[in-house]
Amino acid sequence: MTAQLSKKGEAWSARFSEPVSDLVKRYTASVFFDNRLAQFDIQGSLAHAEMLAHQQIISAQDYADIQRGMAQIKGEIDGGQFEWLLDLEDVHLNIEKRLTELVGDAGKRLHTGRSRNDQVATDIRLYMRAAIDDISGLLRDLRSALVDLAEQHADTILPGFTHMQVAQPITFGHHVLAYVEMFGRDAERMADARKRVNRLPLGAAALAGTTFPIDRLRVAKTLGFDDVCRNSLDAVSDRDFAIEFCAAAALVMTHISRMSEELVIWMSPRVGFIDIADRFCTGSSIMPQKKNPDVPELARGKTGRVNGHLIALLTLMKGQPLAYNKDNQEDKEPLFDTVDTLTDTLRIFADMAGGITVKPDAMRAAALQGYATATDLADYLVKKGLPFRDAHEAVAHAVRTCVDRNCDLSDLTLDELRVYSPLIENDIFGVLTLEGSVAARDHIGGTAPNQVRLAIAELRKSL
Repeated sequence: MTAQLSKKGEAWSARFSEPVSDLVKRYTASVFFDNRLAQFDIQGSLAHAEMLAHQQIISAQDYADIQRGMAQIKGEIDGGQFEWLLDLEDVHLNIEKRLTELVGDAGKRLHTGRSRNDQVATDIRLYMRAAIDDISGLLRDLRSALVDLAEQHADTILPGFTHMQVAQPITFGHHVLAYVEMFGRDAERMADARKRVNRLPLGAAALAGTTFPIDRLRVAKTLGFDDVCRNSLDAVSDRDFAIEFCAAAALVMTHISRMSEELVIWMSPRVGFIDIADRFCTGSSIMPQKKNPDVPELARGKTGRVNGHLIALLTLMKGQPLAYNKDNQEDKEPLFDTVDTLTDTLRIFADMAGGITVKPDAMRAAALQGYATATDLADYLVKKGLPFRDAHEAVAHAVRTCVDRNCDLSDLTLDELRVYSPLIENDIFGVLTLEGSVAARDHIGGTAPNQVRLAIAELRKSL
């Protein structure tokens, strides 16, 4: 026999001799944040009811009444007319109580063969599946916007850095495509996490399954799940699928944060590589000249928020015995906030990517600092037959001379360069140009403009 809701709506009230205190109600209630699961709760309940009717556990008339009642409830929720009651604790009991008010005993029969434990787990998985699909689309939008930016600047040269020191010349298009790759792996992780989200826990009931002749595979097919959870204890008690999603989300935000850091640095007047459209920036309340890159700064900060949610969920699960425990109510707020933060961030970054103005002259001037073509000179000597370590040493001496004279390697005459190796000939000056340096790296994954355009063409096919 399924639990019956009391007049107050509690599914367990007959067991207790005194009512729950108001403080405990507020402490244990989740309805004011888990009501975002309402559409998924209705979706899961309708699939469950259809299966119950098919298995002749409830009548066809009961099923029809449940459908009618749920349609009205959905309308009330969509229209903002549904009254969410703290006394009913969560989204599930609120909907069930309203359904019983609308259709009577049919509403009471809906919970046959299930528990709130498997019901909650199902709703969360339905919610997460939809969220992952949305996030995957937003990752695609961001990658497309970055590909567009990279294509515009496949030939634009800037310095590449290691240790925040000028290392070698690269193209801005190549630099941007590095983030396209990162977000591509993020999309792969989301798609992979979705596979483990998309398994149906409904039918596990409280922890041991049910005595009713249910058809779990039928419900799974109705709801679009790939499979059912194969162990009833595990189905209701673990939240590793939510943790995995939060880990993937934390990595997305980490990549967002790295890009944000570069945008902030590049926009600084002392660097001046880019400008960001005004709609993504703010001013100062006291300094009228200021234009602050608030969006990338805030995204950098929100990364810590998402990382914190991952740690919260890991900590939540680490000490729980099987099977379900009330601790798991605490999974929702970190999960929901992770989804909201990531969704909003990706949406705004895809828009902001189209509002980036690149300043090629500033990038080129910076690339001429720091002897960025020194490695090209060493490679040149190696191709002439000098062992790399000897070439490295010869070029180091040349750089030292340039440091003392405050000039670039390309400013040295042929005779001056030949002091460091007689293998150097007139063709060296083509090697020491920025354009020659980037063009020489013409292989898959290289910074040559030709390779940047080939990479963009492949990305456009996949996107």
